[in-house]
Formats: sequence, structure tokens, C-alpha cells
Amino acid sequence: MESNLTKLGSSLKVPIVQELAKDKLETVPSRYIRLDHDNHHLRSNLSSLPEIPIIDMQNLFDPDSMDSELDKLHKACQEWGFFHVINHGVDSEVIEIMKLEIQEFFNLPIEEKNKFSQEAGDIEGYGQAFVVSEEQKLDWADMFYIVTLPTHLRKPHLIPKLPAKFRDAIESYGAELKVLGMKILNQMTKALNMKSEEIKTLFELEGMQSMRMNYYPPCPQPELVTGVCPHSDAGGLTILLQINEMEGLQIKKDGIWIPVSPLPGAFVVNIGDTLEILTNGTYRSIEHRATVNPTKERLSIATFLTPKSDGELGPSPSLISPENPPKFKRIGMADYLRGLFSRELKGKSYLDAMRI
Repeated sequence: MESNLTKLGSSLKVPIVQELAKDKLETVPSRYIRLDHDNHHLRSNLSSLPEIPIIDMQNLFDPDSMDSELDKLHKACQEWGFFHVINHGVDSEVIEIMKLEIQEFFNLPIEEKNKFSQEAGDIEGYGQAFVVSEEQKLDWADMFYIVTLPTHLRKPHLIPKLPAKFRDAIESYGAELKVLGMKILNQMTKALNMKSEEIKTLFELEGMQSMRMNYYPPCPQPELVTGVCPHSDAGGLTILLQINEMEGLQIKKDGIWIPVSPLPGAFVVNIGDTLEILTNGTYRSIEHRATVNPTKERLSIATFLTPKSDGELGPSPSLISPENPPKFKRIGMADYLRGLFSRELKGKSYLDAMRI
């Protein structure tokens, strides 16, 4: 079955940062230096900064605590757009194998990894995303990006050709995260008094799932670069696993960058732009970024749940009323994604283009 989304977009070929870092540079090449960043490393008193909320999935299904936990989830989505999820039910062995296989992949010789390089005109594969011009500043990171679901969207030269253990890990992890993602989305529809079919239709059967595995090498001048520049996620829901307990994720709240410390056994979940559009702005996607470390590498994997590519994106009809008119226009999902991948990643600029 050929999809209307065989190619999401393209990104220019750029140097592999992991290889650059092996040369033990003393200074960062100019293309990675970003002098436009506000207080890149937080100098304020870290202990006084707020922490993102923690949502306990078990409490959401326990009759004694479900109402208060649902209220907590609703507030987290409205006020933060980011939260930790604990007691999430994902098999810990599946998580540990996935962590191990991602580390093994980035440890492969460059010749091996290059077999999975992005092809011309395509965003999937090993390389970097959102690079649209030769003048553009680059992030101090490499990534391996794949669409995992629905299976007919998978590229024959990527998942099927990966080492068998890695392929199996992606299958198991992807299946578990799809279940978790749908559980979280269903709880959100309850909190919003939305019709649950509206989410099911977009996300369940033909909904897209993709994974972005990130490798941030050590950097000789970490304060001059970004691992990932400030942006909001374009999908519906992002479930992030910080692989090696290395801090680096920061979110922007009330104008301040707040670090998100890895919480053992938890996922970090955040609202993406399409969910902000679907909820007509009740739940908001939040700008976040990644910083890098002078001596240690950092690895993470973000799993994105995005509405089906042949669907239409716009505020959910059950949330629209004369008192709450639509704040965003309607657009075909495939057009939305193509528009996204054809531009530089920059704050919430893409979502702003969707506003009425």
C-alpha cells in the first residue's frame, strides 16, 4: 500500500557530530556556535526551580484516587505541557533492552551506521533533521529517525535491515509505547470532556508512531552550542526516555529554562502542537531544548504519536462552541507534516502559522 506520505521531507547532509567529537577538538566549529541563546546554562539557584509534575498511571485507574489524579493530569497539561509518568506499566525488561540496543547502534563503526543514512529527499534514517540551508546553525547531536507505525509506512531499507536484536527491541518497545500513549490520550479526553472517538479515529488504528533516537557527544564548549535548539514538538504526544541518566532536557516555563532531571523508571511525556490544535489551545505544547556536557555523552529516545496521515487536523468538534470558537484552521495531516519538515526548527513558529 503506497501512502500519500512516502517522504515526509528532506534535510541537508551535515557532518556526523560523533565523528567530530572523536577528534578531541578544543574549540567548536563555527557552524555549531549559537550566540543568540538566552542564559544557556542556568545560573540561577537550581534548588529553587519548580519540578515538572509526576503523574501516577496506577492512580488514574484506581477508583479511590482516579478523580484527583485526573485533575492533576488536567492541570499538568494546562499549566506545564510536560510531566513525568510513573507506574506506567511498560515492561522494564523491554525498556532496558531498548536502551542497550540504542547504545549499541551509536557505538557501531561509522561505515555500519552510514548504511542507514538518510536518503536524498527523505528525513528518515541516520543524520540530522530540519537542516534546510547551508548557512543554518547546527545542533551538537546526531539522530536516527524512523517511522514505526502503521507498518505499511515503514521504509524497507531501514527497520528490516537493522541488526535483528535492535529490530526486535524496536518492535517490542514500539508496541508497548503505543498502548501507553493511547491510555494517556484517553485519560486526557476524559479530563477535557471530549468525545473519545475523536482521539481514537485520529490516533488508534492508522495513527503514526515515529521514534527519534538522539546522541549528544561530549562538547569542548557546551555553553556555545545546543543539543537541540528550542522548539515545540509538532506531533500529538511525545514519550521521552532519557537513556543514560544524563541531564540535558530543559523546558521553558514563564520565561525561565527549567532542567528536567531524569527520574529512574519514569518517562517524560509532553504535549505536541497537534494536541494543542485538537484541544483548541486548552492543552499547550511547550518549548524545550537539550544542552550538552563537556565530558559525557547523552542519549535519549523520543517516541511521537501523531494523527493518521490521511486525516484532517483541526480543533475537536466536541470542544467548539459559541463561547469557545476555533482558534486554529483545519488542514490535511499530510500537508501539515510536509510543511513542518520543510522548515527550520524554531520555537513555536510552525504552530503560530496555524492560528486563525
